Amino acid sequence: MEKAKIVENVAFNIIKQAVIYIPDDVKQALKKAYAEETSETGKTQLNAILNNIELAEKHKAPVCQDTGTIIFYIKAGTQAKNLEKVEGALINATRRATKEVPLRPNAVDPFAQRNSGDNTGRFIPFVNWEIVLGDSIELTVMTKGGGSENVCVTGMLVPGQGITGLKKFVVDTVINAGAKPCPPTIIGVAIGGGADISMKLAKKTLLKPLNEPNPDSEIAKLEKEILEAANMTGIGPMGLGGKTTVLGVHVDYAFRHPASFPASVAFNCWASRRASARINADETVEYLTRKMEM
Repeated sequence: MEKAKIVENVAFNIIKQAVIYIPDDVKQALKKAYAEETSETGKTQLNAILNNIELAEKHKAPVCQDTGTIIFYIKAGTQAKNLEKVEGALINATRRATKEVPLRPNAVDPFAQRNSGDNTGRFIPFVNWEIVLGDSIELTVMTKGGGSENVCVTGMLVPGQGITGLKKFVVDTVINAGAKPCPPTIIGVAIGGGADISMKLAKKTLLKPLNEPNPDSEIAKLEKEILEAANMTGIGPMGLGGKTTVLGVHVDYAFRHPASFPASVAFNCWASRRASARINADETVEYLTRKMEM
């Protein structure tokens, strides 16, 4: 089969997986939150979320009506062939998924105020490239809902504020977001680099499984402290009060300019939708997040 068609088929399959099946680590975190929730209202909301996940799987329908903006992360091996055909294949896969899954059309021209109708347009789907060793191509898709995207924030802290200032910035951002991102959320935090770099890093951390702590013990400690502080806000599931406002926190960083301390906070709603697959040089495919149903 032609390489472009293989990429298109795999991309279509992971888009479909992402919008229907919540990753196991997120489901387990939601079940844990339900078991530990003491607020009756919060428990009711979490129960509704878990029922929603079950129904989506049963009926093979998107878990949320807002199927998001399609974002791809590509790890391209230095020896992989036909990389020039990948982006076109991703666009075709997005158009197919919009019609066949189906997805809600979410791509709007900001000047003409016209919806393209197929989730494609200028820079959409957005493709992030990373060059790695090897001859395979790994595709990851994240479908990013509007509610969680609308509360993402980048700020320029004073360098002297340090990590204490960062914690305050993140918790203030969670408080200001309130119910808008459909909590319980997953939060990506990144500092350094620059305004664009910090947000790019923060959003990419949302791809990390919740059950994989940061390998750096100091950063893992910071993630835990931010998680505990965010959950002390009492915003709770769907903003109606409770113990669990945030399911998990991931932190990344880049070195910064001495005069700058950029910090970004990216949100994902409870429907943290992501899926990955690897296309090997021999054209075999490995689905990494969820096995394909035969």
